[in-house]
Amino acid sequence: MINTQEIRKFFPAIMSGRVLSNNAASTQAPVQLLELLNKLMAEYDNVHRGQSKSSMLTTERFEASYDTIAQFIGAPSRKNIILYKNATEAINSVMYSLMTEFKDGDNVVATLMEHNSNYVPWYGLCNEILPKFGIKAECRLAKFDKETGQLDLEHLKSLIDERTKIVCVVGASNFLGTKNPIKKIRKLANASGYVQPNGEKKSYLLIDGAQLVPNVFVDVKELDVDFLAWSFHKMMAPFGVGALYAKEDLLLGMRPFLYGGDMIAEGQVTPEKVGYNALPWKFTAGTPNILGTILSAQALRLLMDFSLDSGKYAYFLTDKKLESQDVKKAMDSIEVHEKYLIGGAMDIMESMPTAYVYGPKNPGERTPLISFNCSQNNPFKIAERLNGLGIESRAGCHCATLAHHYYQLNPPASCRLSFYAYNSIEDVEKACSAVKKVLNN
Repeated sequence: MINTQEIRKFFPAIMSGRVLSNNAASTQAPVQLLELLNKLMAEYDNVHRGQSKSSMLTTERFEASYDTIAQFIGAPSRKNIILYKNATEAINSVMYSLMTEFKDGDNVVATLMEHNSNYVPWYGLCNEILPKFGIKAECRLAKFDKETGQLDLEHLKSLIDERTKIVCVVGASNFLGTKNPIKKIRKLANASGYVQPNGEKKSYLLIDGAQLVPNVFVDVKELDVDFLAWSFHKMMAPFGVGALYAKEDLLLGMRPFLYGGDMIAEGQVTPEKVGYNALPWKFTAGTPNILGTILSAQALRLLMDFSLDSGKYAYFLTDKKLESQDVKKAMDSIEVHEKYLIGGAMDIMESMPTAYVYGPKNPGERTPLISFNCSQNNPFKIAERLNGLGIESRAGCHCATLAHHYYQLNPPASCRLSFYAYNSIEDVEKACSAVKKVLNN
């Protein structure tokens, strides 16, 4: 497993004495990235907008970051990677770019376990935007088993038909912790028979990977997803960057989400025609989050070094290509560690008769988060009392509002603890023991 005790000393938040147990909302940055930020500032300039030494150096670092990100998820090249503020904006970009392809009678299929960011854009498209143009489209929602937290694949299959433009599914639920079977969902989307503009007969598949990419090994070629969105603030890099992976042929055919600035080919603006830049810059309008991009890519490299536990920086601050076998080894190490953490959490939580834990009972089937309720305690009150005990939790719907309503919760809320690679089993025991104390008083 990952040597958590060794890496904890690099996180100022941990060294300050905090018990970090709200990581599904955002993770913490290690000191290496904070030091790198100071170094980058001394040599900073805009990218693609200057011939100075600093501009060319920053541009080189910025563009190389796209290569790192592509390699981390097994994408063919930087052309497949589009960067935005967060996963929410990335998913919105897909919706807006595909908007003009929708035909009357089309539908979108999502699930009741979606994060609002992977449902509300499609709701808005079908119920607010397309009707303005006289186009009727439907957003369909697949159920999940309330006891096991597992997606109902048969119901999902029944919703997908020859008018399903796109299937949008969360890779791992930020409420239930459930890891969804992406390969099986891919087969269902492939069998729809929907005729896409490029002649392919299948539904597109978009995966919300915000809770997936930080916690498990993801290879987009193996999974054969059309779109994958995730955020780096859940991967030790809270610097305002989210990513979209998309197949190159789709990006070439899609309309830009944002217009202006760097997404225009050099000199190709006339009153008659505007030419768009090559990928991935076609989808990068205006000055991007340059420093955030570089830091996010280096966070991936540092995460690799932390997980491989080689005793040295094999990837961080180098131009070494991220080898797939090393990425898999690193992420498998994180997954094993997190299974150990959530297993410990489940053991303690299940010893509390008044606590109801949502999602799979098997720690191997879930990510390192645990959402729960207690009939005698309001989840917001539980979170407040945990905070008084020095435990950081989150109470609310966690932006998984559909799922909370599906359980008919009033209020539509639960309390959640969530952990990451730098958490120790002692953190888990402190957090869950505090829950036990709150529920017993």
